Amino acid sequence: MSNTAPALDAEAITTKERGQWEMVVRRFFRHRAAVISLVVFVIIVLFAYLGPFVWKWDYKIHSEIPSWAAPSLDHPFGTDKAGRDMLGAMMQATKQSLNVALTVAIGSTVIGALYGAVAGFYRGWVDAVLMRILDVMFVIPFLVITGALAGAIDTSVRWYHMAFILAIFGWTSIARAVRAEVLSLREKEFVEAAKSVGGSDWHIIVKHLIPNTMSVIIVSVTLQIAFAILSETTLSFLGLGIQSPDTSLGLLIEAAGASAFNEHWYLFYIPGLMIILIALTINFIGDGLRDAMDPRQTMVRR
Repeated sequence: MSNTAPALDAEAITTKERGQWEMVVRRFFRHRAAVISLVVFVIIVLFAYLGPFVWKWDYKIHSEIPSWAAPSLDHPFGTDKAGRDMLGAMMQATKQSLNVALTVAIGSTVIGALYGAVAGFYRGWVDAVLMRILDVMFVIPFLVITGALAGAIDTSVRWYHMAFILAIFGWTSIARAVRAEVLSLREKEFVEAAKSVGGSDWHIIVKHLIPNTMSVIIVSVTLQIAFAILSETTLSFLGLGIQSPDTSLGLLIEAAGASAFNEHWYLFYIPGLMIILIALTINFIGDGLRDAMDPRQTMVRR
């Protein structure tokens, strides 16, 4: 009997957790704006990562492509002054911007979750020191310091340089959110139970506390993607981000700045619309996830 009870308890807990996640999924799919945004975002990802395999032109300059060609069946987004197919360039630029965004989201989430969990778990002087460091991070002018670091790179800035720089400074909001959750979780019975059976602090933080903050973390990931896209775009537009021969959405906008109000306006506005579309879809997905994971939130507009 003593062996059966724990097995039943574990099965009951697993069933309960599965039921909770099923409810989250159902709530999310009742959020129409979030579902539509998810579909659009998946299409954007397919466009960026699979498009180059099916489209005949890449993002590089080809002598047989005419310069300043208007949008047509051969070149749906037209061509630029150098004779580059802009549809191929858009695919590459979107892919590189998404590479930055997804890498920053993952990297900053890992750093922020661990940092916030440690601060919330230990409290006392450890929490005080870590929070003062966080306060300093908050007051550092973000664009200035990231732009300076990008400018210090001897070679041309690639997407992975940009992702690393943004991840270093993009984790602070996640750390605060996770810390707030851990401060309330650390007094729960399951933490005391883990301590009573000899669980180490690191084991409790990684195996018990961080998994129980997943709702906060998942929503934060979506916000980090939008943050990284907009930050990369801004830095590249200012000439401090990804540089040629690579490309990104911000770099395409910067290169087409002079065309914004002439007959080649599409070179400027198409990358801009893609940035807006990515940012909006990610924000709506984040709203849907937040509403789905927190029953206290106002539920879906039908």
